[in-house]
Amino acid sequence: MTRIQNTIVFLLLMISVASVAQKKESEMQTFLKDTDSKFPIGNVLIEYNHGNTHTHSEPDGSFKLHFQSFPDTLVISHQGYDQQKLAVNSTTEYENKVIFLQRKPIEISEIIINHTSFLSDITKVDLNKFPVNSAQDLLRKVPGLFIAQHAGGGKAEQIFLRGFDADHGTDVSVNVDGMPVNIVSHGHGQGYSDLHFVIPETINNIDFGKGAYYADRGDFNTAGYVDFKTYGALKNSMIKLEAGSFNTKRILGMFNIINDPDNKKNFYLATEYNYTDGPFDVKQNFNRVNIFGKYNQWITDNDYFNIQFSTFNSSWNASGQNPERAINEGIIDRWESIDPTEGGSTSRSNVQMNFKHIISPSEHIEAMAWYSKYNFNLYSDFTFFLNDPIHGDEIQQKDGRNIYGGEFKHVKNFILPNSSFELISGIGFRNDDIQTLQLNHVYHRDLLLDKKMDVTGIETNLHAYSELIWKTGKWTIAPALRLDHFIFNMHDLLDQEQLPSGQSSEATRLSPKLNLSYASSDKVVWLLKTGMGFHSNDMRVVIPQNGRNTLPYSLGADFGTRLHPLKSLIITPTVWYLFLQQEFVYVGDDAVVEPSGKSKRYGFDLGIRYQPLPNLYLNADVNYSHARLMEEPKGEDYIPLAPIITSTGSLNWDFMKGFSIGLQYRYLGERPAVEDNSLKTKPYLVNDLILSYNRAKWGANFQINNLFDVKWNEAQFATETQLKNEAAPITDITYTPGNPFGIKMGIFYKF
Repeated sequence: MTRIQNTIVFLLLMISVASVAQKKESEMQTFLKDTDSKFPIGNVLIEYNHGNTHTHSEPDGSFKLHFQSFPDTLVISHQGYDQQKLAVNSTTEYENKVIFLQRKPIEISEIIINHTSFLSDITKVDLNKFPVNSAQDLLRKVPGLFIAQHAGGGKAEQIFLRGFDADHGTDVSVNVDGMPVNIVSHGHGQGYSDLHFVIPETINNIDFGKGAYYADRGDFNTAGYVDFKTYGALKNSMIKLEAGSFNTKRILGMFNIINDPDNKKNFYLATEYNYTDGPFDVKQNFNRVNIFGKYNQWITDNDYFNIQFSTFNSSWNASGQNPERAINEGIIDRWESIDPTEGGSTSRSNVQMNFKHIISPSEHIEAMAWYSKYNFNLYSDFTFFLNDPIHGDEIQQKDGRNIYGGEFKHVKNFILPNSSFELISGIGFRNDDIQTLQLNHVYHRDLLLDKKMDVTGIETNLHAYSELIWKTGKWTIAPALRLDHFIFNMHDLLDQEQLPSGQSSEATRLSPKLNLSYASSDKVVWLLKTGMGFHSNDMRVVIPQNGRNTLPYSLGADFGTRLHPLKSLIITPTVWYLFLQQEFVYVGDDAVVEPSGKSKRYGFDLGIRYQPLPNLYLNADVNYSHARLMEEPKGEDYIPLAPIITSTGSLNWDFMKGFSIGLQYRYLGERPAVEDNSLKTKPYLVNDLILSYNRAKWGANFQINNLFDVKWNEAQFATETQLKNEAAPITDITYTPGNPFGIKMGIFYKF
């Protein structure tokens, strides 16, 4: 009996040891990462043990499994990604390996309204349903943002957002992959943002935010910010050819050079050529060449490196802004020019490097460094014969500089029993080495009549920020603080008495922010955003004013909600208010800034996304703003060109197999052109139509711009001008006519 008991004990012990060994063998660690970006994906649902057990991935993408038997099936699911089902036949099959998840087109029903990526998910749907093929189209994808072009296609677009005529970027921070596009103390206007170095087909998504509530956004983030995100890798190589009205031509090539998922590295190149004569009597001769390249690699499972470069060169003739009276009186027709020698050329080359290191599942660091070489040469004539009745008033604006920048960011997560904290901190700098900054009076581009301004300088911005995101129950509370310090150094080459060292000035701005959200259910989220922002002034004004009005601050608040009443419907109403310490009217054409005192704006934004059928998608954004100067008498307190009502929207229908048709509109209402509202701009409503056919390897599209051939004015200003035979100057509306009915056809092939 004793022998039998000993045998049983021995067998039980062996079974126990075998069980422990089997359990240890069946425990494995695997990693989940995004196919395109190669970044880890956290909070992914993994089901196994024949669907009876599940786990979630950690922030670093890792997860562990304890199999009970083989064979088994892993079912991997995550919002916005294709579901994966993987057969598992042994404990080591996926041990210490990476599983890549493929991002899929997001549908309205899949968007989580309480997720931090909500806004970029909305624009991702818009991009998927209505692709873009120009830099102008990219900006138009930002809800509530409106643009106008008025210089032959080569000049940066004029931007309107939240009651601001932001000129070319004065009150909107524009970025590409985190690299600033805005240029400080620019030859044509403060914050000038030329996005034409971006090839639109390389844009994967658009991150944006309205107001100044974001700790990682600094200079020019008063009305809002936009950050365009490029693809980390291409699914296919592609060639696209396009041609259309006004001798328009475009060729695009995108090439997978390295696509090595096993070694976790990718490299692709994209290049683009554009040409058009435009609808004007003087051919625009618009030429632009773009090149973009991007390399990504996971050096280890925890270390990611990326380097990318872009360059573009552009030249054009411009139509200018013609006085309304000149056309009404028959002096010129709608497509002629008073001064046919306007135009310009510009170029920008960028190099950017990014590094990310995952310290632990709850902590990582990111570092970015970038360099830009920039040149700009613009010929404009806004007043004709007002200042020089013999030669005319044509001016030349030149800008040449090297720009350096970098940022380091640290992210740490803390998990508590009933809440969580995320601490995000960063430091960075930007340095503009301005070698050429000129304003000249010229005759027909060729003859220099007078140097009105010629300076060089160095402008430096140092910044630091910290944000705490506390999630407890249905609440998210996020206080933040940002510190910016500016150093201005300028040498006026026309001032013979100035010291060789030039003149300098410094200024500091502290910007607190507080954002709150409450998710009352998975269908309703309430938001309150508050914060301060600022826009910097041009150094050519800062130095003479001895540092006054250097960094005027803004103070604003948003109160809104995100509603998801149906799986197919999202509604986002918001009311907002914004105070600006000093309203500047940047007149880059005269190299001066006109201070207009304090201003206030308030308004209402409404966004609607509706997908009643899988193949039918509608969106619309309607925006109202009320903008006034606070230190002027009532009736004389209008802010010139401030938008009041804007609206954009589109309808997209996929039908048959591979066909789709899209109709989009944009509306800009009447606006005051001068402070007493005695002159107003004309409203317009323009529609575009796109018909597309897409197969796995090839596709074609047919686009009609200005579908109903409406007569509209794109850029409009109230300007004092004097024509050749006029005895005295007259102030009236000058404008650039919007393009008439035009078509464009394209075909692409993937390989």
